[in-house]
Amino acid sequence: MFSSLRHRLLATASAVGLAGALLTVGSSPPADAAVPDTIPLKITNNSGRADQVHVYTLGTSLTTGRQGWADANGTFHAWPAGGNPPTPAPDASIPGPAAGQTKTIRIPKLSGRIYFSYGQKLDFRLTTGGLVQPAVQNPSDPNRNILFNWSEYTLNDSGLWLNSTQVDMFSTPYTVGVQRAGGGVSTTGQLKPGGYKAVFSALRAQPGWGGLIQTRPDGTVLRALSPLYGVETGALPASAMDDYVNRVWQKYTSTPLTVTPFADQPGTKYVGRVSGGVMHFTNSAGAVVTSFQKPDASSVFGCHKLLDAPNDTVRGPISRTLCAGFNRSTLLSNPNQPDTSAADFYQDSVTNHYARVIHDRMADGKAYAFAFDDVGHHESLVHDGNPAQAHLTLAPLD
Repeated sequence: MFSSLRHRLLATASAVGLAGALLTVGSSPPADAAVPDTIPLKITNNSGRADQVHVYTLGTSLTTGRQGWADANGTFHAWPAGGNPPTPAPDASIPGPAAGQTKTIRIPKLSGRIYFSYGQKLDFRLTTGGLVQPAVQNPSDPNRNILFNWSEYTLNDSGLWLNSTQVDMFSTPYTVGVQRAGGGVSTTGQLKPGGYKAVFSALRAQPGWGGLIQTRPDGTVLRALSPLYGVETGALPASAMDDYVNRVWQKYTSTPLTVTPFADQPGTKYVGRVSGGVMHFTNSAGAVVTSFQKPDASSVFGCHKLLDAPNDTVRGPISRTLCAGFNRSTLLSNPNQPDTSAADFYQDSVTNHYARVIHDRMADGKAYAFAFDDVGHHESLVHDGNPAQAHLTLAPLD
């Protein structure tokens, strides 16, 4: 099923796309500019691998709301009806470029994902509710031993949003880019030299976090699961964030926590205090507007459950701010949130070490290592209101 990245993605086995929040971000194209129905996507294979690359464009039509896939020409095809148990989906793969080569395809107006795999096609299935995508946290998933990754994108009348994401997993690296009408190109997602292997080395060196790494039976490293999946599968202790959460709850029993969730609305503030084990937030009139039970590690890493963030104007914005503060461990050091200074992030010994390690290895410091990593604009995202071309560059695994 397809859902919003920010809404925590994984109410189902897979979430897709930047629908929702991202559709309201950024500038609109000039009045005389019209975003075409499809735009070119230039895929460059700098991986150095000899394996055949398979590419997929999957998503939800923003016109009809139907799920489907796009061929290399950008033509959208709705999925046929699925079954229970799930039935094989039509082969939506597009042959990708060989090592050292480029290939240009077209992508349509969708909210979805661009998958790529090495050496083997991905196994997609259809249920009566829609597409079932890879869920490699499940050891029996047929894609478990395939080396693959994906980028998320939304293309609509207001332009293109394209990201590199590690919200679900960190795997074979790539960068994304957008070429503007004037010819300039913005890119993000590039690792520092040696950064890919350095992420795995750093996770292994962090006590308790090496279990996130998945390998093939022959020992080939495939990916690191997100800490949410680590908790859900037992690869990461469910108590991973307890100490920090307990200290936060203790501090704000006697100290106010001020949340200013909108950068462009500095006068909109909410004050949180813990009473009776619950953090209550009040508005400027002193009325309680929302409350939070003490979150567990799953709620923190997933930005869901006890830190659910509905698409509203009060609880959602407060929750996403709390989620970012917990993952970055800034809630104890700064009672005014969000703290948007990267220098303040991950300084506590109890933190989201997965996010810390990934951000530290990114050339521009930007990543989507958890669902609300865009708080303070630390996300790996490119956007343009009138894109001439999108770019996806497969990087070496070094």
